[in-house]
Amino acid sequence: RDVFRAGTSSYGIGDLTALAGDTHKFESRYLDGLVGRYPEEEELYRERSPIEHVEKLSCPVLILQGEEDRVVPPNQARKMHEALLTKGIPTCLKVYEGEQHGFRKAENIEDALDRELAFYGKVFGMEGIPGVMEIEVDNL
Repeated sequence: RDVFRAGTSSYGIGDLTALAGDTHKFESRYLDGLVGRYPEEEELYRERSPIEHVEKLSCPVLILQGEEDRVVPPNQARKMHEALLTKGIPTCLKVYEGEQHGFRKAENIEDALDRELAFYGKVFGMEGIPGVMEIEVDNL
């Protein structure tokens, strides 16, 4: 069932199995309580990973990610972006240099909000939004 017309993923998880092996030591067992013990419950990780269900996605997605994120590494965003591109879904990926999990620099927080407005404006065909930045949305 279609629930969303467009969405934004900010430093989001696309592949739980990859995250189980990629995240830093402090977060390494965090998923055990949220999903299950890995690798014992690997199938559950697959079932709950968005990357495993791209065929069910149908709306445009903006992906925002910090390049230095050790909680959810940037490869999560890049893999999801590539999967959306391959499926032909309108998508845009912005990776912020010097940012980690959650944006801290004022200019990047402002850019992320402006980018969201521009993305939604573009995918919904809203023209003439004052001061909106120009962005490229792949597959649009």
